[in-house]
Amino acid sequence: MNNILKIANYVMAVAFLLGVLVQYNDPDPARWMAIYGAAVVACILFATGRKNWMIPAAVGVIALLWAIDWAPGVLGKTRPSEMFASWEMKNERVEEAREFWGLIIIASWMAVLSVINFRQAKR
Repeated sequence: MNNILKIANYVMAVAFLLGVLVQYNDPDPARWMAIYGAAVVACILFATGRKNWMIPAAVGVIALLWAIDWAPGVLGKTRPSEMFASWEMKNERVEEAREFWGLIIIASWMAVLSVINFRQAKR
């Protein structure tokens, strides 16, 4: 199980790193690069054995609060097929939906890491 988690963290670190890289042409790249970059760091720390539940918890809480703030303006306004129809930005509505779901993915994975780290620290 430990090796599976290690591999999963490297996969997620690469996915989050891609999230950092695609933000370079975003209208507000710094904050998006920061949250994706923080998720990369949390994944790498976990995968390399430097486990601390507070780091992914902090990243996850920030991502979750940010997603909650965006939810009213995003949910129900874009079909999933629109979000994946092309790589480039189709319109602001689609971009915001992609950003919202990116935050949800970050928050979810950070929750997984936090729980695992917390349980291991209690032992």
